[in-house]
Amino acid sequence: MPLHVEIQLLAVVVAAACALPGVFLVLRRVALISDAISHSVLLGIVLAFFWVRDLTHPALILGATATGILTVALVEALHRSGRVKEDAAIALVFPALFSLAVLLIARYAGQIHLDVHSVLLGEIALSPFRRWEVGGVDLGPRSLWMMGGILILNAGALLLLWKELKVSTFDPALAASLGFSPVVLHYAFMTLVSVTAVGAFDAVGSILVVALMIAPPATAWLLTDRLSVMVGLSVALAVAAAVTGFWAAWLLDVSIAGSMAAMTGVGFVLAFILAPDRGVLASLRRRARQRVEFSGMLLAVHLLHHEGTADESVETRVDHLQKHLRWSPDFARRVIDRAERVGWVRREGRERLRLTPLGRETAKVGMIR
Repeated sequence: MPLHVEIQLLAVVVAAACALPGVFLVLRRVALISDAISHSVLLGIVLAFFWVRDLTHPALILGATATGILTVALVEALHRSGRVKEDAAIALVFPALFSLAVLLIARYAGQIHLDVHSVLLGEIALSPFRRWEVGGVDLGPRSLWMMGGILILNAGALLLLWKELKVSTFDPALAASLGFSPVVLHYAFMTLVSVTAVGAFDAVGSILVVALMIAPPATAWLLTDRLSVMVGLSVALAVAAAVTGFWAAWLLDVSIAGSMAAMTGVGFVLAFILAPDRGVLASLRRRARQRVEFSGMLLAVHLLHHEGTADESVETRVDHLQKHLRWSPDFARRVIDRAERVGWVRREGRERLRLTPLGRETAKVGMIR
């Protein structure tokens, strides 16, 4: 298999594996915990290396996973103390663990190929060179098999615990009343996140792990309210960012991991601006429509207030309304056109407006409010 195909295949598998638990991290509003875990696992790797003296030993994965769980436990302990908020607890725990790992590397492992740069940035292009061979048969990149197993683990865990995770995420009190243990579910889920972060960051670095775990689910959240659709969209967006990021890196001759992370950001920005319901443009259109609707109510109240008065002939003129209510001609036209469409006003000739029975009732309601 060509090298560039193996790199893209690995990126796709990593992206899908990270996006699955990332959905629930975003929904539970603990997205920063992924950053904490992906950095603090370095301490577990360093300690395990000091024990086995082998960078390929499975003990490194076990140590990293244990450190990830320890990170979650310390954050929870600080948060439950009532003295520190959760975001502050995360910001206290993971820098301490990560900096301790950096100090240990600098002091005791300076001559070993275990450096902070590779942990933070990673280099997915080198992953295919670490092969898995059984009986002299080349089975492909070792990272691809490991991340494939983690992807299957994540998908299976979500399918098995779908109802429990869904209920505990949106209503922990209901989950407890139904017999689910939110604490057990939380730690089981965070163990899954830790395993995913440990498996992924060896190939792609902690920065890309965080980007793939959080950005695609956050983007999907802007596009849908349905959990099942959000999960599917998150995986699709993560895979798309991985593939487009690879080719952007190839064209621009830049870091592959950095380019993939950047593409997750591009996807989020596009959704942030263009999302049909929650995007910036949709919000601006909604505000403009609400302004026209409110102004139509104001128009109806104004006409009702001057019905049967001596100045009615003046106050109901379109040109006078523009000056009296300080509306631009274009805005006044939009308000009047809408009021006519909904049946609140009708024109008398081209210059005057009259309330309809429906408009009169609407104006009375508006005055009460």
